Amino acid sequence: MKLHRESKGTIIVATVIIAVLSFIAVYFLRMWSLLVIVPLLVLYGLVFWFFRVPLRDIEDHRENVIAPVDGKVVMIREVVENEFLRSKAIQISIFMSPLNVHICRYPVSGKVIYKQYHPGKYLVAWHEKSSTDNERTTVAVESLTHHKVVFRQIAGYVARRIVFYCHLNDEAKAGHEFGFIKFGSRMDVFLPVDSEILCQIGDKTKGGIDIIARMKED
Repeated sequence: MKLHRESKGTIIVATVIIAVLSFIAVYFLRMWSLLVIVPLLVLYGLVFWFFRVPLRDIEDHRENVIAPVDGKVVMIREVVENEFLRSKAIQISIFMSPLNVHICRYPVSGKVIYKQYHPGKYLVAWHEKSSTDNERTTVAVESLTHHKVVFRQIAGYVARRIVFYCHLNDEAKAGHEFGFIKFGSRMDVFLPVDSEILCQIGDKTKGGIDIIARMKED
């Protein structure tokens, strides 16, 4: 199983902690040490599972908006996006549990025209104010259909590290990785109000594969 590059530090720390706890368990509990060691090994396996990098056949897209992450659609609504667009937009929010793949992907193809990191709180990721109050990043892409699309990585209550690798003027390719969030979080996508929405609240998404909306040719 291929592991994400962000896994290195976490796996080193987890290995040391589990090794120390297992040694203590064996030393003090003797034959009962398995009652501690087995749950620790299960937890260790979950750390590896979290950082897995699935192989996916990513297609080229023009007007399609692709699910940027694996997760569950928890919000679809018309809002005013005040950071970059400063206008009405359709917000689609996808929540990621700790068991989901946490690779963050471009939802549209085009060119990166804005990026910004914001420190903040750690409200639960499905909280309505997490989009504006939590630690987060905001990226905007001018799409191949000449629309400006904004998307936002949002840290949750457990997630305490967001990374994004894109730079201004980078080429964005829908479905391809631009960042990563550790341990439970959310992504918001802000689309033109006349976009055709192809997902519903409660839908499970597969990042880089599922089409969640379609923009009109400008």
